[in-house]
Amino acid sequence: MFELAGLGDWADLPFFADDLPQIAAQVTGPVLPPPALTFAALARTQPTATRVVILGQDPYHTPGKADGLAFSIPVQFGGRLDSLGNIFKEIQSDTGTTRTKTSLQDWADQGVLLLNTALTVPPGAPKAHAKLGWSVLVRQVLQRLNDRPRAFLLWGGPAQTYAKHLSPDHLILQSAHPSPLSAYRGFFGSRPFSKVNQWLIDQGQQPINWADP
Repeated sequence: MFELAGLGDWADLPFFADDLPQIAAQVTGPVLPPPALTFAALARTQPTATRVVILGQDPYHTPGKADGLAFSIPVQFGGRLDSLGNIFKEIQSDTGTTRTKTSLQDWADQGVLLLNTALTVPPGAPKAHAKLGWSVLVRQVLQRLNDRPRAFLLWGGPAQTYAKHLSPDHLILQSAHPSPLSAYRGFFGSRPFSKVNQWLIDQGQQPINWADP
């Protein structure tokens, strides 16, 4: 059901042999994003290329909106931006730059792993797959990324539960989720984008261009 081609160096995580078959057996109806895009975030941003991790909750549950990268929305989608719109507002207030492009593939190509704590969701049923077993994959991904300092943005309660799996050598920034339901509880004003870029500069790395490419 799920497309595993293109996983690259992530392919040897035990999850794919040990746990994914059980998850696939439980997914009996349509899921979002489409199965070919379930692991798009991992395929696009390999372990050695990962410099920043943004950890969210679960994919958008509106058909046509989820593209396999957390918070990213295909450019042809014409509906509400919700969480991504609030991310754009924070980029503007934090960095003084403008983001309008909804596809976040350029972030992924700069080394930003856009991962959700659950990788699938049924249409119209948010959080329905939160306990399906995706947490095993998330833990293994974070363990793989513990080998050197990276920046982690943990947005929302589900993401913050993974802080305990991270080495203290990382930059770990935790805040409310950018969802319209919670953005005003601490996401707005958290300034994650400038903080990450300053940390990257201090590490001798290039900052991320969060604005339109």
